[in-house]
Amino acid sequence: MSDPQGDNPSGHSAAGQETPVPSSAAADRPAADRPADRPADQYADRIYRSMSGIVAGVLLAVLTVWFCGDAVIRGGGMAPWYGLAALVLLLPLFLAFTVIPAVRANPDRLIVRNPFRTITAPWSTVESIQAGLSVELRADGKKYQVWAIPVSLRQRKRAGRRAMMAKGDQAVQESRRSRTGGADRYPVGGPGLRSRVRANPGGGTGYAESAVNSAPGAWADRSVDELRELASQAEGRPTATGQVSVVWAWWIIAPVLAGAVALAVLGFAG
Repeated sequence: MSDPQGDNPSGHSAAGQETPVPSSAAADRPAADRPADRPADQYADRIYRSMSGIVAGVLLAVLTVWFCGDAVIRGGGMAPWYGLAALVLLLPLFLAFTVIPAVRANPDRLIVRNPFRTITAPWSTVESIQAGLSVELRADGKKYQVWAIPVSLRQRKRAGRRAMMAKGDQAVQESRRSRTGGADRYPVGGPGLRSRVRANPGGGTGYAESAVNSAPGAWADRSVDELRELASQAEGRPTATGQVSVVWAWWIIAPVLAGAVALAVLGFAG
């Protein structure tokens, strides 16, 4: 399967997740080969994957090879055949749901690689990208799940608490400024508890206000916001048009079916 990709060389990472990574091959493209209306950094792809999922998948794959391989090498009777059939079934299945899922976005299209299929959607066909209990892509009248960006309710709650605390600090600091005529140059907690902030002559943002503005949300929500921004930037671009294409991963599906059939046959034969 091929996975074209998107832009923004800098990324932010949350616990267990990976954020956009630049494509060096695209970034090294000579300036003469780039269209005049597209800056160099737009050739760097944005790649979204779950690092915790990849780690879990690698561990599961190692354990599967270990146990099934042990059954094949040391088992007696029908055990080696059961071990081989289980290996053929479980190994691609674990990798399909953990290591393989990825989302790649570039200025022209969005590529969603799910466990059993890859969806390529030019931005003109993308109707919405929503992060509810899971991330959903609506393109060309159809809905697709995005496996590579898992939604963590715990991250959302933690981000909500941080935002509420920052807003509370902002309210207290605004109350202080109103009492002191805007002369308070320290954040909530005083100079001995938090660092001193520069006074803003225009009465602009101080520590608490910047904390509210920069408070990070959950990784899935930030990723969806970035994808929506790319979609809005692609409006009217001729290269962002086309049709949605879906390619099934038969190289994953075939061994899974073969392993399941083999286990069924062994079960009936035993």
